[in-house]
Amino acid sequence: MVDTIQKYLFYLFVRAKRLHPYSFSPTYRRNKRFVAETVKARRRRLREGFFERYCRGRGVDIGCGTYDRVTMESEAWNKEDGDATLMQGVPNERYDYVYSSHCLEHIIDKTTALQNWVRILKKGGFLIVAVPHRDLYEKRAALPSQWNKDHKRFYLPDQAFPPDTFSFRKVLQEAIGEQVEWIYLKVCDEGWLPLPDRVHPVGEYQIEAVLKKK
Repeated sequence: MVDTIQKYLFYLFVRAKRLHPYSFSPTYRRNKRFVAETVKARRRRLREGFFERYCRGRGVDIGCGTYDRVTMESEAWNKEDGDATLMQGVPNERYDYVYSSHCLEHIIDKTTALQNWVRILKKGGFLIVAVPHRDLYEKRAALPSQWNKDHKRFYLPDQAFPPDTFSFRKVLQEAIGEQVEWIYLKVCDEGWLPLPDRVHPVGEYQIEAVLKKK
């Protein structure tokens, strides 16, 4: 209990000062209130051997922004590079891994996006997709998101509650299930705290899926 209180007080201090001790640059710390999602997952992924297993060779990070690439070697694909739904101009089977964190919930045509992400992936390569967990992040059952008004839908690992909440597993299965092998789909909540509903969550609050192209 004491540890939880200490973490919450530290969170309030960080938010009040707009500081981010784990981010990459002073500019990022000044301009962002919360540590980017891929950065937050890094320590856990290092322990799990995530990078050695799934992020080898040539890769692309879709929707990573400026400071949140999954590896320093991966290529970045952001709005200025084109529509993430179509990935126009990217040849088939170009990458050894395709990574996207907290991007799919912003895309209107999620099925086409996933199909194109697999299209640009080499056979035997890995598709890694993370989305916010509805109950850990949104803390509500219906749109709009209280934290990001651009979210088009909510996700849970296996349950769906139309019209706003989708099963992440079912979305992946229906879009690309015949083209991939499942490695895992899991909830990642390291560092998450049961804060009040009107307080932005801390730590990880995502569903992470890794799939291998057949």
